[in-house]
Amino acid sequence: MFTISQINAAHSKVNSGADFPHYMQDIIQLGVTSFETFVFDNHTNYFGDNDFKISSEGCSEILSVEEKSNAEQFQSDLKAHQQGKTDYPIFLVDCAKSGVEKWVVVMDRMTCTYYDKSGNAMLVEKIPSL
Repeated sequence: MFTISQINAAHSKVNSGADFPHYMQDIIQLGVTSFETFVFDNHTNYFGDNDFKISSEGCSEILSVEEKSNAEQFQSDLKAHQQGKTDYPIFLVDCAKSGVEKWVVVMDRMTCTYYDKSGNAMLVEKIPSL
């Protein structure tokens, strides 16, 4: 199966949201079937075949995620990030301010779903293919 080191190597090539489709292809090749990233500390749980699970460490800086979600602001911030206008740390802060608790990516559907703290889907996005 895959390791956090392999995932980190793939992630090191990502400079903005514009690089996300390439990152997706890289980790699919490693065997990742889905993952969930938590905004408050940026830790990620990665899943593979046969109930394989591995988790990355979170950051030492803990973000406070707003209780009330703001889907419109989040979509605006996401668009800016995908256009390369913000880096990943700024994107995490923007997510927290908009009430995004986590996102879940499912490889076989090529979707990324963003959830608020109540577990409601704020946005389901189709990940563009290369």
